[in-house]
Order: sequence, then C-alpha cells, then structure tokens
Amino acid sequence: MLKLTGSTKSPTRTITFALPSDHPAGKVSVVGNFNDWTPGAAPLKKRSNGTMSTTVKVPADYIVAFRYLGENDAWFDEPEADFIDAGASVILARAS
Repeated sequence: MLKLTGSTKSPTRTITFALPSDHPAGKVSVVGNFNDWTPGAAPLKKRSNGTMSTTVKVPADYIVAFRYLGENDAWFDEPEADFIDAGASVILARAS
C-alpha cells in the first residue's frame, strides 16, 4: 500500500510504504532513488496490527523509483505503484 501526503503549497511530499500482515517474513526495507538504492536505509517497522510500514520525504513532483528488499536478497515490487518499469516500481509524488 502507498499513501502520499502533502499540501499543494509544500515543497515536499511524504510517502508511506506499507505491507499487509501476510507480508514476507523477516526484515524488509524500501530502497530507491530517494535513498541512493541503499539497502536498510528505510526499514519497515512492524505495527501492532501486524502490518509493516515506513515513511520517506521527497521533493514535490519527484518521480520515485523503488523496490522492497526482504531477507535473502528477495526483491519485490509494489502493486499499487503508478507503473512498474525496468525492475522498479514507479510513482509520481504529486500534490494531493
């Protein structure tokens, strides 16, 4: 799941990346062009309802390319992305 927040007057957008309770077991992080594709830079944290999530800030109207990285180098995409291209999930962080 993706949630994009930020007013049209703000120069940044906040993206919440979340995985359902039936997500892959173990540690998962979100890696992408916003963190130089650095594994572990944006780890998802387990929530009381069993889901996992993390948030990142990006410039407004930024094209965000990312993937999830699980344990044992298990990469996977976000089905709610605007599209999936060249091995990455892609969204445009536009104003809400």
